[in-house]
Amino acid sequence: MGGWGWLFGALVLVGVVLLVVVAVRLLGGGSGGGAGGVAGGGAPGPAPREDPRARARALLDERYARGEIDTDEYRERRQALDEGS
Repeated sequence: MGGWGWLFGALVLVGVVLLVVVAVRLLGGGSGGGAGGVAGGGAPGPAPREDPRARARALLDERYARGEIDTDEYRERRQALDEGS
């Protein structure tokens, strides 16, 4: 083998790293960088059976907690959500 042993070792190392990355994504439910994943920076999308109004309310609560909207806007939007049900 001689001088080619280091190349084989490097390829094996790359393969192991790739397997670990794939396993973490599959087992951890990671996203490929879409809007709902960690890389996208946004909140994860709603669960398939989750009530859309409950998800909208949760998003509104999160935006208010982060300070993205003020109290008046929060109350207006919350009232609009409550009236729609």
